[in-house]
Amino acid sequence: MTDLRRPALAIVFAYHDVGVRCLRVLLDAGVEVPLVITHEDAPGETIWFGSVAAVAAEYGVPCVTPADPHAPELIEKALAIRPDFVFSFYYRQMLRPEWLTLPRRGAFNMHGSLLPRYRGRAPVNWAVIHGESETGATLHRMNEKPDNGAIVDQCAVPILANDTAREVFAKVTVAAEIVMARSLPGLIDGTSMEHPQRLSLGRYFGGRRPEDGRIPYDADAAQIHNLVRALAPPYPAAFVQIAKKRVFIERTLRAPASPEVPGKGLRLASDGTSLWLVAADGSALRVLAARCDGDAQALAAHDFESRFGARCIAVDA
Repeated sequence: MTDLRRPALAIVFAYHDVGVRCLRVLLDAGVEVPLVITHEDAPGETIWFGSVAAVAAEYGVPCVTPADPHAPELIEKALAIRPDFVFSFYYRQMLRPEWLTLPRRGAFNMHGSLLPRYRGRAPVNWAVIHGESETGATLHRMNEKPDNGAIVDQCAVPILANDTAREVFAKVTVAAEIVMARSLPGLIDGTSMEHPQRLSLGRYFGGRRPEDGRIPYDADAAQIHNLVRALAPPYPAAFVQIAKKRVFIERTLRAPASPEVPGKGLRLASDGTSLWLVAADGSALRVLAARCDGDAQALAAHDFESRFGARCIAVDA
């Protein structure tokens, strides 16, 4: 058992905003963190989130960025620390059994969904793609299967109809902080209650690539809107192709009535004032922000015709 005369010891794997906020919760509560393990920022990735390494430096906490978190020398160092807990807060690699069995009191992960729903990668983006009205953050015990262990606590947040994934992620970050702050005392004194997941109520989702953002030719306006806001910047945006050139659709708004747009299939059009994306079924979205691949300037309604030679262009199937 943990010696209650000394602070709890935790080794922390962390990255991104959830990592920043949950690490701060531990430090604020007086948990001793002798080691933080994070990632080097990936070259070419848009870094729009906070730095775990900067927080560790602020508090004078040793911080490492190993390419392999299972390197023998790192495991040996952790064994010498004899931590009560291992926490993973948006760390991007699965931890193998040597880490899960190392802490005295257990290894726990903070996941960005209401488990068992949206297990796996990019849970916030997937929830928005599927038009969910809520998501949240879940603290659970780690085992050898991803996002599979017993739940300690979770907190829900709403997803509004026009929220982007970044806006939802900000809410999930607050939910994670709330869950961590209210769960920590019970974890430390051994009184927290855990309950197994009902895995049949959810499923796994994989990671997403920029090319997965192509808007399906047969999608309706609601489906397109969800995809656009799930991939809105800073993520690689949803796109259509016109004459084999990508046009990125960065923000949309559901239209109360469809405009008069000629043609069939998925179309991009301008009425001189607004841009419109009209689905194959005739439902429409007003395009609030768009750009052509390789162009720094936004695609504007007033120069649409001069750029494309028509007020309405059929999207490549």
